[in-house]
Amino acid sequence: MWLKPEEVLLKNALKLWVTEKSNEYFVLQRRRGYGEDSGGLTGLLVGTLDTVLDSTAKVAPFRILHQTPDSQVYWSIACGASLEEISQHWDWLQQNIIRTLSVFDSGEDITSFVQGKIRGLIAEEGTSAADEEDPERFREAVLRFERLFGLPQREKLVTYFSCSYWKGRVPNQGWIYLSTNFLCFYSYMLGNEVKLVYPWDEVSRLERTSSVLLAESIRVCVRGEDHFFSMLLRLQQTYLIMQQLADYAIVRFFDKETFNAEHPLANPLHITQRALEIHARNQSFRAFFRLPQEENLCEVHESFLWVPFSHVNTLGKICLSENCLCFASQDGSQCHLIIPLWEVRMFSANCKECHGETRLHVCVFLSEDEEGVMVGQSQAVSTEALMNVFHPHDAENLDPKMLKERMKEQSWQIHFAEYGRGTGMFCTKKTRDLIVRGVPETLRGELWMLFSGAVHDMTSHPGYYGRLLEECMGSSSLACDEIERDLHRSLPEHPAFQSDTGISALRRVLTAYAHRNPKIGYCQAMNILTSVLLLYAKEEEAFWLLVAVCERMLPDYFNRRIIGALVDQAVFEELIREHLTQLTEHMTDLSFFSSVSLSWFLTLFISVLPIESAVNVVDCFFYDGIKAILQLGLAVLDYNMDNLLCCHDDAEAVTVLNRFFDSVTNKDSPLPATVQQASATANDKSIQKVDISDLIKEAYEKYGDIRTEEVENMRKRNKLYVIQTLEDTTKQNVVNVKFSAAQLDELYMLFKKQHFVSCYWSVCSPALQNHDPSLPYLDQYQLDQSQFSSLFNLLQPWTTHTHVRSLARSAFRLLDENGDGLVNFKEFMCSLGKRKIDCQALKSNIEFIMGYYYTIIIDHRMLSLKNQNKGAVKKSVVFCPSGRAKVDLQEYLKQWQEDLQRREENIKDLPRINQVQFIGLTKTLYGVFHGNEEEESLYRAVARVTSLLLRMEEVGRKLQESSPQKMPQSTPTSTAQPETSPTLPTSPETETLAEGEGDQPESPANQQETAPSHSDITPTSTSRPSTPTSSPTGTSSPVFDTPADTPSSPSAVRDGDWSFSFEQILASLLNEPSVVRFFERAIDTDSLIAHARKNQLKDAH
Repeated sequence: MWLKPEEVLLKNALKLWVTEKSNEYFVLQRRRGYGEDSGGLTGLLVGTLDTVLDSTAKVAPFRILHQTPDSQVYWSIACGASLEEISQHWDWLQQNIIRTLSVFDSGEDITSFVQGKIRGLIAEEGTSAADEEDPERFREAVLRFERLFGLPQREKLVTYFSCSYWKGRVPNQGWIYLSTNFLCFYSYMLGNEVKLVYPWDEVSRLERTSSVLLAESIRVCVRGEDHFFSMLLRLQQTYLIMQQLADYAIVRFFDKETFNAEHPLANPLHITQRALEIHARNQSFRAFFRLPQEENLCEVHESFLWVPFSHVNTLGKICLSENCLCFASQDGSQCHLIIPLWEVRMFSANCKECHGETRLHVCVFLSEDEEGVMVGQSQAVSTEALMNVFHPHDAENLDPKMLKERMKEQSWQIHFAEYGRGTGMFCTKKTRDLIVRGVPETLRGELWMLFSGAVHDMTSHPGYYGRLLEECMGSSSLACDEIERDLHRSLPEHPAFQSDTGISALRRVLTAYAHRNPKIGYCQAMNILTSVLLLYAKEEEAFWLLVAVCERMLPDYFNRRIIGALVDQAVFEELIREHLTQLTEHMTDLSFFSSVSLSWFLTLFISVLPIESAVNVVDCFFYDGIKAILQLGLAVLDYNMDNLLCCHDDAEAVTVLNRFFDSVTNKDSPLPATVQQASATANDKSIQKVDISDLIKEAYEKYGDIRTEEVENMRKRNKLYVIQTLEDTTKQNVVNVKFSAAQLDELYMLFKKQHFVSCYWSVCSPALQNHDPSLPYLDQYQLDQSQFSSLFNLLQPWTTHTHVRSLARSAFRLLDENGDGLVNFKEFMCSLGKRKIDCQALKSNIEFIMGYYYTIIIDHRMLSLKNQNKGAVKKSVVFCPSGRAKVDLQEYLKQWQEDLQRREENIKDLPRINQVQFIGLTKTLYGVFHGNEEEESLYRAVARVTSLLLRMEEVGRKLQESSPQKMPQSTPTSTAQPETSPTLPTSPETETLAEGEGDQPESPANQQETAPSHSDITPTSTSRPSTPTSSPTGTSSPVFDTPADTPSSPSAVRDGDWSFSFEQILASLLNEPSVVRFFERAIDTDSLIAHARKNQLKDAH
């Protein structure tokens, strides 16, 4: 075991220990009296001393010491009771520490590093047990985690490990803390402090790696920067937990998936290491045995299974879930078995002695009547596979192809007799061999249901498909419209889909699934796949096969982002680099294969191969999953290697592949010529034909060693990269001329993190409730008013005045045009673009202050005015957060730019503000100027503007009173007042209104009733301008003095006649030099962004 480093002087103990192994930094020693020379006199004396003098603390016979070449002091760091135990520690030091120590310059640094590392290993061994066994130790780690990183207390620490973080060529020994939402690391060594805090949602790469300097480490890539963590005592365990947390972040933050209350990951505030392990174990269990999502692994035990066909016991593991008893042999491929518990008729168990061990023998007796567990079909749907209807099996046909088909059927009947049939069938290597040769037409539907696991879904949900049809038939939706458009594009050359029978069945299956899973709805390529399923399976079976494909076997394939297909294409590229190195060297950019192979993955080669050949690929897919498609893709490229190496551009390569697919045939297909899809080169004898069975066999022979577990790990690893890359591509299309590319990138990350903060510690945030998975990630990131205000206040420079929150609320209401209570990144950039601090137009900066404050007086007439001004834009910008309709991203961005321009053109189309609202606006200006070096002159400038405006209004009133007959023409302001500005009460709530919390407009009727007459207000009531009550030094907050005769109750409102236009206020402010200088002064936007990035999480406390 590892020991706390203690100093040892060897010159006093040379005769007691014998050196077994040594190198420049470590020595492995054996105590005399143990091992080979234990029979000598010295060994006898040492053993006697150890026994007699200190029997309560017997010295371990083996130890490891640390030394440095320039020091006589040694440090004991490990001991062991046997050579095997101490050798494990020695090997670990050799693999993880030796090469690292060469980077240090001095022996003191080496010793300090080794001591810190050993102490970390000791502490980690102490935490290896479950947290429940030592809650005090884990509680101390939680307090240390909160103190070091300053995260909210709601953030749940999952686990922590001792490790080294590489900063340059020097390792920093410290602790890595893994919490629900963050990866954190802290180290303090030799006066150097290293502190890292990275959200899991920013991780783009997570993988195990090794190099010359690092024996084995974990590489974490965050925003393009690599971070390496090594010297972990349990590296694989650490890596798996990190992978699970990163995957959990994708599920919660990007896919916005939620879990039921019983799920171990339902509440992000209570995530534990055990919950993550349970979730990962259940996922692996369901994926391997193709079980429904409701199945969870309950027990796992090592056992032997009696295999009747080979008369041997096969070692493996027995797995028990709520509804199934499963077995997998030790290598996973030799034999596996699934026994649904509803088919078990009887259990029998007894204990037997075998080689001195007591073993439990369990016998399972299954029901012989398999028809009893089949689910009845609804009378409203087709009960026959379309192939049986349009191409019935002719038993008397003696055609050579039909004879081969009968031979296949006979081989499968022999297999059924030997290995069983139905859900209890043994799946072995022989089963795979039969699959590779091709499944008989008559058995294809049954075997697809069995191998895909769809039979378990259908059995556990009797009548579900019929109920779905009753609910969805006759309804109208966007998915239904898209389905109707694509119905006649699905295998149009096949007779089954040239009639109403096939079209109606296809319509029902696709509509039912769109109703079942609105998150996916309908996506192109689903119609092609479903049409093939309907050829060989009954209608309800085809529905459950589609469920298995879309929700289990090809996750995230069939949606508008096709993330799953992009992930598998990244896996495909990785396999090309590994297995087709010659092709990789010739084509440095493998993205071409990703674009070409997209249809291969989405349609399982159905779109590129004739239907009679494509069904053989589907056979392999349902048995081996995506691994079969990857293998076949590699075989296709390998088969065309020579031709691809001669290609000079992508167009030539596409031509080569298309010509190859046209040459693929199925010589054993029993389908008639009217059903088969003849290629353009079918009659061209100069082109060499390729049989699909030979191609699939070659794929399994060359690439069959690819394991399903490896593919799943590659999927997880590449999903992080694909999502982050997709976001970067989308983000680069966001063009805002007022910000640099670097600033736009930082603002995007700030907005994204603020969105995720709303989801970090909540399962019912507005962002989750309003999630639309069909939108690009750019539009999925949305902030509610609270989140928007926090980020807005972090980024705007005027943080000292008392009206910051009011300004943020007003800005939010102005931007939230659709009234859904959420603002996306596009709308947020509109707000920042309005008030870019270092822009050259002074006018835009003043419009920023005034434009947002004007939202306090938005009433129904202003909303109608905005709809008139921007109606044309809203009709074209259909890429809205509601997700009702979508357009191309480039068109969407183009409309965004037009929307921005129209905003700037129409910002003057604002209603006039009355006296109370003008007072609030003036207070906001005072608050903005507070703390400025020219604060006093700015205050006086505002006072002069206020006085000037009031005098101008008073003059206008007098002119109106002196010429009442010309009032409609000469003073439009007074006459139009009741219809252009609402009358707001001056009450104790007036101050709240000025803060932006009361902006409910009155109805037009009330406005007519409460509008005061002109004679109710005397000229003296408005001739006295208000002044701020701050001191010349500007130390106190400004207070605007309301005129003495301003009424104080709602029933005495007299300020309705006084109003000011936007143009009047803007022109008056532009005449004040101090105001002009204030808004012309450039502010460092980068410093504001850096400040926001530093304090964003602190603001979330």
